[in-house]
Amino acid sequence: MNRWYGKLLGLIAGALLFRPNPVFGALIGLIIGHAFDQDWFKLSRDNPYRVFNLTSEASDAEIDQAYRRLISQYHPDKMSGAADDLRRQAEKKAGEINAAYDRIRKLRKR
Repeated sequence: MNRWYGKLLGLIAGALLFRPNPVFGALIGLIIGHAFDQDWFKLSRDNPYRVFNLTSEASDAEIDQAYRRLISQYHPDKMSGAADDLRRQAEKKAGEINAAYDRIRKLRKR
């Protein structure tokens, strides 16, 4: 997901707010807008679709396919022979994937 509107809004707002020096304001606004676009502030961490790199308009089949692909990649049983650090990371990622999938299922039941 490649968002751009945060940069644009930040650029405009920064230039308008720092009228004595609009170039400096535009630069600051652009940086803040980029931070929002890249989710540095984690405002959209409640979006379970981001785990699967999908949007909320994705079909159930697309969600199931993305879930199966990711869980087969990060399932802890597949990492049984790996180092402890890799196994822990895989368990953590698998937990995130399962939590996101459960959250999507609950949202779709409503």
